Amino acid sequence: VQLQAFGGGLVQAGGSLRLSCKATGIDFKRYTMNWHCQAPGQQRELVASITSDHSRNYDDSVKGRFAISRDNVRRTVFLQLDSLTPEDTAVYFCNTRAFDREFWGQGTLVTVSS
Repeated sequence: VQLQAFGGGLVQAGGSLRLSCKATGIDFKRYTMNWHCQAPGQQRELVASITSDHSRNYDDSVKGRFAISRDNVRRTVFLQLDSLTPEDTAVYFCNTRAFDREFWGQGTLVTVSS
């Protein structure tokens, strides 16, 4: 199983980014996909999840600003980040649990300048 995340970068406060994470090695459509973030010096935290039937959950800190979606044909999960603030600066990781273990992408850095 491999997860490859893309799309991070430097953006000004109030700006937007779209993160992508492509999965291989699993029957993608069957699995819940997650995005986590880890800010400098902080623990990794769950940001958003999307289930196989497209049910979505968000951390309260990103509700109304971030949107998770998936394309099962492309085996890709997306995270749209809008109205970004410097507090959103973090490495963002995609993740899934399959075959009774956790799999993680390599992380993509989002830096929001004030």
